[in-house]
Amino acid sequence: MSDWKNKLFFGDNLPILRDHIPDESVDLVYLDPPFNSNANYNVLFKEKSGEHSHAQITAFEDTWEWGGEAEETYYEAIHKGGRVADFLQAFRVLLGPSDMMAYLVMMAPRLLEMRRVLKRTGSIYLHCDPTASHYLKLLMDAVFEARQFRNEVIWKRTSAHVNPRRWGPVHDVIIFYSKADSYLWNPATQPYELAHLKSKYRNEDDRGRYHLTDLTGAGTRAGDSGLEWRGYNPTAMGRHWAVPKDEVVELAGGEAYSALTTQQKLDLLDDHKYIYWPERGRRGRPGFPRFKRYLGDGMPVQDVVTDVFPINSQAQERLGYPTQKPESLLERIIKASSNEGDVVLDPFCGCGTTISVAERLHRRWIGIDITHLAITLIRHRLADTHGAELSPYEVLGDPKDLGSAQALAQVDRYQFQWWALGLVDARPARDVRKKGADAGVDGYINFIDDTSGVAKRVVLQVKSGHVKSGDIRDLKGVLDRDKAAIGGFITLEPPTAAMRTEAVSAGFYESAFKFEGSASGEKFPRLQILSIQDLLSGKKLEYPRHRIETFRQAARNPKPSAEQTGLF
Repeated sequence: MSDWKNKLFFGDNLPILRDHIPDESVDLVYLDPPFNSNANYNVLFKEKSGEHSHAQITAFEDTWEWGGEAEETYYEAIHKGGRVADFLQAFRVLLGPSDMMAYLVMMAPRLLEMRRVLKRTGSIYLHCDPTASHYLKLLMDAVFEARQFRNEVIWKRTSAHVNPRRWGPVHDVIIFYSKADSYLWNPATQPYELAHLKSKYRNEDDRGRYHLTDLTGAGTRAGDSGLEWRGYNPTAMGRHWAVPKDEVVELAGGEAYSALTTQQKLDLLDDHKYIYWPERGRRGRPGFPRFKRYLGDGMPVQDVVTDVFPINSQAQERLGYPTQKPESLLERIIKASSNEGDVVLDPFCGCGTTISVAERLHRRWIGIDITHLAITLIRHRLADTHGAELSPYEVLGDPKDLGSAQALAQVDRYQFQWWALGLVDARPARDVRKKGADAGVDGYINFIDDTSGVAKRVVLQVKSGHVKSGDIRDLKGVLDRDKAAIGGFITLEPPTAAMRTEAVSAGFYESAFKFEGSASGEKFPRLQILSIQDLLSGKKLEYPRHRIETFRQAARNPKPSAEQTGLF
């Protein structure tokens, strides 16, 4: 474990799983994939207007429509045979060449790979909404076998929704499977509901609050659990003694427990005042003794989660991503199904909640995402949240040299643009594919360098094709139009001498921030040209870095020094 490096992969998770994740190397998989034809995968934030960012192109856009790729993947799965092939053929008859069928065909080979990489003791949690959960559960039955299904967990993800023609849709579904019959499970608790405390735990003694439960179970037994104890005969009532095990083991020890008779266990409980003796009833007959069940740290976790609330607009952990899940939900899952040092995989890691929580809980982690925008956002989140405590990690799949940068630009110029903006820690502009208000701006950086609290802006253009001096003149016009402080021009091709001359003519931006002993603020070239080779070689964009406001900062969340036994 000492030489382990956490991994953040850029790319399609299917080839990454196949080529980079070994068999039975992962302890826990959590995935929150795109789950219907109306969803935009990787819509990681909204603009201030509330609109989705047009910069975030739907990475899996083609998977929602049946086409050549879906058809090819379908026949590849059918050729392999097995339960998954049977499932897909049956649903092809039911669904036809539909968007939902395309989605299931996309998910099938990925789930097979996730099963392969899971250890025998591992578990998988698939987070989805009710529009696809029933199909996905059947697909999970095919991949993992139906007997490995453990729970359908319901999470109330939002408050009441008013719908005039149906029940308000307020929940998500989390489907929980294990790889084998013997799997890791850490018994965990959740807080008691106040109404439950008031109605059940109404009694109290010097040990604490308790409620009364039966000491007998339904049906008769031939062994000592059916024998009389202190004048009480459970057999006469068609029942038998059902002694709570945990308390007896705590009092007598695990080895002694199995040697005790049922009557001796009852004596032990009574000696330690765990048994309540009711007063005589109206007919003068005493009722059966009952067991005092004391209020513990919490109740066992339930499969309907109502105590983990959605991230509201004022929440400290809120980063502005509409699909962001609460850290407490992931904490509950990770603690229940993994231990410190285990490997947690999120193959659709989006804004990085899973890996950030795994990092805080001393787990090792692997995250995969198909957009460079997500990778940039996750890097910022990890740095903000964990600071100097952040474990070493590596980013794989992104360009590391000029040749691979050129290859990315040829395959997908928008992915190249996001990657290039990530090199200077910039956020994509709202409309990278549309002309209009943001024309000429591909990305921006916000900074504050005076006492006004008003952010100033660095605007950026990214060019993957041929460049000329006219491009720099155009950027100067954008600077004036948008009243930006500084402009940055990132180019894949080397800039010409004429371009550099044009940039110099833009002059300087003088920061209002003054260093101690300085009569004036620091100066920065108002228009800067950086080639991809410059950035890969370590050259930086120059601007005031006293307070940067480009991305919403994640709250600092220190790691606990030791594993917690409960969930909260």
